[in-house]
Amino acid sequence: MKDNTNQTGRRKFLGMTGKAIVGAGVAAAGSTLLGKGSKEARAQDIANSKPSSFPTPDYDWTEHRWAYGIDATRCIGCLRCVEACKAENDVAGDAYHFRTWVERYVYLEGDDKVHVDSHADPLNIAASGSEGEYRFDNRYKDAKVTKAFFIPKLCNHCEHPACVQVCPVGATFRAEDGTVLIDHDYCIGCRYCVQACPYGARFFIEEEGVSDKCTWCYHRITKGLMPACVDVCPTSARIFGDLNDSSSPVSEFIRDNQVQVLKPESGNGPMCFYVGLDKDVT
Repeated sequence: MKDNTNQTGRRKFLGMTGKAIVGAGVAAAGSTLLGKGSKEARAQDIANSKPSSFPTPDYDWTEHRWAYGIDATRCIGCLRCVEACKAENDVAGDAYHFRTWVERYVYLEGDDKVHVDSHADPLNIAASGSEGEYRFDNRYKDAKVTKAFFIPKLCNHCEHPACVQVCPVGATFRAEDGTVLIDHDYCIGCRYCVQACPYGARFFIEEEGVSDKCTWCYHRITKGLMPACVDVCPTSARIFGDLNDSSSPVSEFIRDNQVQVLKPESGNGPMCFYVGLDKDVT
């Protein structure tokens, strides 16, 4: 386990600095606190955070524009994506910390409202028998269901991310290839980004005092691999690729379908594109 003593001291100092910046009403300027030149090096550190047997040397982030597609009509709610993400990214093995999750939407006959649950729902936890195992229960087996579907969710890696705007120390930043990343060495644990995200895609790691979220498996995609959740999806409901490549899976997905995004009115410019969204999905 790495020694976090220096990082803790740095966080305390940056925490006081960041709060002073916010208190002075100049939080928007905080993203320059760490220096513009450090952004690429920090992204490279994140990319190199895990070894790979398929390295792609000299990754150039100016040559890529990553995007994500989700075909909700294909998702079967198997939750293999959640399990793979946790294993790949060392996410806590409980039902409350996750980089990606799946929601179940159910309409019942005679009921005007939609019923929504995820693997973190107490009934689903009870059905699995453990917070470390993920499944949906069969609570609707005797109900008259008129419509039901699953919606995978994750960080949208927005073009205009609110999380980046509110970070007082620049720990959260948008890379040149379109990914939104967090440098845990500089995160002060203020949780402003968690509150600012309109998609609920961020969580806080109490033990480390830092925020976390999906990175589209940055350590994989920079080495020519797919995100872990895309690799394990048995129905190809998750699609990933480079918009700079017209023949990439995500380019074809967007070109061949009438896609939508979540909460377009937020102005964040999400880069996760959906097919099969229902009007009640937020």
